[in-house]
Amino acid sequence: MFDKILRVGTRDSPLALWQAHKVLGLLKAAQLKTQLIATKSAGDLNLTQPIYAMGIQGVFTKTLDIALLENRIDLAVHSLKDVPTQLPEGLVLAAVLERGSASDVLVQTHKADLEQASTIATGSLRRKAQWLHRYPHHHLVNLRGNVQTRMDKLFSSNWEGAIFAKAGLERAELLGSHFQELDWMIPAPAQGAIGIVCRIDDSELIEELQKINHQPTQICVDIERGFLRILEGGCSAPIGAHAVVAQNNIQFKGGVFSLDGQTAATTFKEVEISDGENLAAKAAKEVLAKGGDQIMKTIESSKP
Repeated sequence: MFDKILRVGTRDSPLALWQAHKVLGLLKAAQLKTQLIATKSAGDLNLTQPIYAMGIQGVFTKTLDIALLENRIDLAVHSLKDVPTQLPEGLVLAAVLERGSASDVLVQTHKADLEQASTIATGSLRRKAQWLHRYPHHHLVNLRGNVQTRMDKLFSSNWEGAIFAKAGLERAELLGSHFQELDWMIPAPAQGAIGIVCRIDDSELIEELQKINHQPTQICVDIERGFLRILEGGCSAPIGAHAVVAQNNIQFKGGVFSLDGQTAATTFKEVEISDGENLAAKAAKEVLAKGGDQIMKTIESSKP
């Protein structure tokens, strides 16, 4: 019997703690003992710069990666969309919980006509690019901080709205009724999913974590993260990817957008689950052929 007390690492934001407690509950149900260890990340400490301007991948995960590698924690709980597709050597994504909503939503301060000039807030390049693709006459402003902080900033501003992940608002009990679900916006890869990372040599723990792994979600996020990895976007390019299991098939949509939203290269594919292993590569190849390669080159050349 596995009787070690597992040191569970998490960021200390309210949403991160909610996710960590969700994992703690599942581990307890699996008869595993736990201890919660919370910390701040670089992304939590720097709330002024947009994430894409901070110059590093994994701004929300690096602190916990180091804690794992230094054996100060045994596993780390993350919003999986924050986890780089290339983990540090010695670490592995060991389990994924059943995903919540993957959708983005627009929260509005008042009933505004979006066909008119509007100011919309987001700290995400992906959301900004897709919004400008649909509403090129809008003005986008940067918005950073935890979910509550961003919501407070929105309702103390003169903006028409701000874009959030629906799952984050639901988990923080902040969704309310003043929102529009953006079913046309392609989510971030693994948005709405909670991932658990541990040391790759901790084989006994990895085996235990399979008890709480949700296989359909894992299949989908592996495809989404594979698509992102091939396009090499990380946090620095507007890339969306979303896969869902529909009966015996996987439906996938993905795309890359220019920073100003004027250009887009997207794809939609549906294959049998048994053919899902190559789906990310096929979708990425198609997006690159449709002009995604030029979009990525332009983004790369624009970096300082």
